[in-house]
Amino acid sequence: MPSYTVTVATGSQWFAGTDDYVYLSLEGTAGCSERHLLDKPFYNDFERGAVDSYDVTVEEDLGEIQLIKIEKRKYWYQDDWYLKYITVKTPVGDYLEFPCYRWITDEKEIVLRDGRAKLARDDKTQILKQHRRKELETRQKMYRWKEWHPGFPLSIDAHSHSDLPRDIQFDNEKGIDFILNYSKAMENLYVNRFMHMFQSSWSDFADFERIFVRISNTISEYVMQHWKEDFMFGYQFLNGCNPVLIRRCTEIPKKLPVTMDMVECSLERNLSLEEEVKQGNVFIVDYELLDGVDANKTDPCTIQYLAAPICLLYKNLENKIVPIAIQLSQKPGPDNPIFLPSDATYDWLLAKIWVRSSDFHIHQTVTHLLRTHLVSEVFSIAMFRQLPAVHPLFKLLVPHMRFTIAINTKAREQLICECGLFDKANATGGGGHVQMVQKAMKDLTYSSLCFPEEIKAKGMDSKEDIPYYYYRDDGIKVWEAIKSFAEDVIHIYYESDEMVCEDVELQAFVKDIYVYGMRGVKASGFPKMIRTREKLAEYLTVIIFTTSAQHAAVNFGQYDWCSWIPNAPPTMRRPPPTEKGTVTIEQIVESLPDRGRSCWHLGAVWALSQFQDNELFLGMYPDEHFVEKPVKEAMAKFRKNLDEIVNAITERNKNKKLPYYYLSPDRIPNSVAV
Repeated sequence: MPSYTVTVATGSQWFAGTDDYVYLSLEGTAGCSERHLLDKPFYNDFERGAVDSYDVTVEEDLGEIQLIKIEKRKYWYQDDWYLKYITVKTPVGDYLEFPCYRWITDEKEIVLRDGRAKLARDDKTQILKQHRRKELETRQKMYRWKEWHPGFPLSIDAHSHSDLPRDIQFDNEKGIDFILNYSKAMENLYVNRFMHMFQSSWSDFADFERIFVRISNTISEYVMQHWKEDFMFGYQFLNGCNPVLIRRCTEIPKKLPVTMDMVECSLERNLSLEEEVKQGNVFIVDYELLDGVDANKTDPCTIQYLAAPICLLYKNLENKIVPIAIQLSQKPGPDNPIFLPSDATYDWLLAKIWVRSSDFHIHQTVTHLLRTHLVSEVFSIAMFRQLPAVHPLFKLLVPHMRFTIAINTKAREQLICECGLFDKANATGGGGHVQMVQKAMKDLTYSSLCFPEEIKAKGMDSKEDIPYYYYRDDGIKVWEAIKSFAEDVIHIYYESDEMVCEDVELQAFVKDIYVYGMRGVKASGFPKMIRTREKLAEYLTVIIFTTSAQHAAVNFGQYDWCSWIPNAPPTMRRPPPTEKGTVTIEQIVESLPDRGRSCWHLGAVWALSQFQDNELFLGMYPDEHFVEKPVKEAMAKFRKNLDEIVNAITERNKNKKLPYYYLSPDRIPNSVAV
């Protein structure tokens, strides 16, 4: 009688093993096997990290094996099992791989196809077509769209982390408990004694050092030492944790009535302001989005304030970007002066602090939350709903969706919900962050997620003109590496543009993102359909870059740049100044966050800047969803390209006081998971 050798690999994460009964059935082109209990006498099967082999004997040859059915039945109590993969050695000596990488819960069964990626057009038999259809029908019931707030991209229909499908939950929910992590962070930073001291002001700037952890030779310490200096203020627009707002100024806006007399002492080329603008030496950052946003009113004992400043910057003869004018509100007038470097020291310092506070709000809510977290969740939900596990694009994208829906669900549960942790320390808490996302949706376009295109649209693409924009330089290298990888995979499975057009599952995936994620807004520029391999490569690059590199660039520098509170105040407790010559050091300190809010802020930026345990970085694919040699070769080429980028960045950063490493591939997690 024909005999098959079945090898079963159990996951190595906590509680992956099971004591339940596990049954296996083989289904081939010539027939189906009986249900076989996988069990060895006097042996503990399916332990965590184990690889177990079993002989399965059948009465007659089954033909080519198409499907494997795994059933789990309770032994004593419900015992979830994480199955990595199964391999089958056929009677003629062929090896078949069946990737799973899923949890099997309760008394459930799952049906697996072999690991070769297939488009819908490749499935010729009814049994494979039916399996494909049933998988998507089941997933679409599990992964449902829901509106969290009007105007937001739709998110997963789940009230809490425990409501999510088991396959996308964190292995250890405690590890991503925001309340627990923030409290631990404050304990680790030795600031927990201050965390309840709301309304209690610091006495001066030096007093902030009482909660500042000094770690030798780090960016955060350098920021603390130089944060008042104009070069440090300007540098952050290029390489801080929000390097996405600065754009070349082509015309001074009417709402910022800066004159040559005001800025003449800041210009270094003996040119007029108009000539400097024409030569491309003037840049602008406009926080108009914050205009009209309600400040946090959740604490009646502390009035909090927001501003919507406009900041004009200048490239000096050393090619450094420095501020030359700041207006703290959008509407010009006598009570809205334009602050200048030539003003009194504290006037100019407070104006810069207001800009840094506004930058923090845009960074947290728009750059970080909306444009990486919420967008990545849209990609994740659409993928699970429309791409079966056998589809090559599912296999390509699933590592970049790891834990994204889970972290966002946990954030809605604890962090950015009503009365959540975000309300404790941030001036945009209490609903302001919701208004900001709603306003920012109009600028969330497909082209703005295409990294090189967005850099060019802002006039920031010239390395000659702007030589120290490392975010741009490293980002383009990573973008190109991802795009090359995506092209390699696409050309393996799509022989022509016609095959792209005919892939109904791909087109449903693209449509889901447009209709539900972008709310069907035509102006978003998101495609409703993809017709060419070239466009598909760009589309996949947008998804992978956003979920990996873009998130890394704007997330993991938060402690570096925001831990020194005066450099990134999460709230301001005094209104913006309306006249010059009146600002004192006492007024500045009273404007900055109190001791309690400072500590909550510090705990937040520390916790958000930490990598996950067992983090998987860009190019690391330990779960072998692909089994074909050409794809594995494409992965090896991708890793080689990434290694070259790592080496180039490491070499550039040598001996730099301010190294830029957020887009080094060895520090870019595969997915949005923190």
